[in-house]
Amino acid sequence: MILVEEAETKHCSRCERCPSPAASGRHRVRADGSQDYCRPCARAYTEQGDGRKRRALKYPRVPTGSQPRRSCGEAKSSGERHRDATAADGLSTRCRKRRAVDGRSGHLGRTYGMTVEQRRSLLDGRFGNCPSCPGSAPEHVDHDHETGRVRGVLCFSCNAALGQFRDRPDVMRRAAAYVEGNVWKPKFVAPGVYLLPS
Repeated sequence: MILVEEAETKHCSRCERCPSPAASGRHRVRADGSQDYCRPCARAYTEQGDGRKRRALKYPRVPTGSQPRRSCGEAKSSGERHRDATAADGLSTRCRKRRAVDGRSGHLGRTYGMTVEQRRSLLDGRFGNCPSCPGSAPEHVDHDHETGRVRGVLCFSCNAALGQFRDRPDVMRRAAAYVEGNVWKPKFVAPGVYLLPS
């Protein structure tokens, strides 16, 4: 009985009116079971907070089916975003183009400790050609597998070939001699005696 009387005399702390118990929202934790604000004031307070959050995050209001990008705030449709099983709507907040750029720069930083600008500086003066086979576009960062030091930027074929030769110059020289026709094979001198090429 006392709870009902307190609820009837309670007033809203924002508009200073005394709303009826039905006009204030329910609050299970409070002893009287009602909120401090009346329903219209509570709604206005929530909308004011949502607007503040939106301004702080620089998110514009977006059309239905779109979501703002974190990096620039542009709204992108669901077809321009990757899937993300952990997100509430099942789609990533970054569009496909931005995710590719972030993935490339993140890979360079994690693997080689370099930025995209440092990679571009390695390409300057090469006129868009691979240093070992002119004519191919260099796209892959080459590094020493023992020290991890970056040597340059090569085309895919040259970078893969260096990896297959395990960065050993002696193996590469023998491979070059083989391709040029100087096959590395011993010459027969006498039974049980072979002359190895130098």
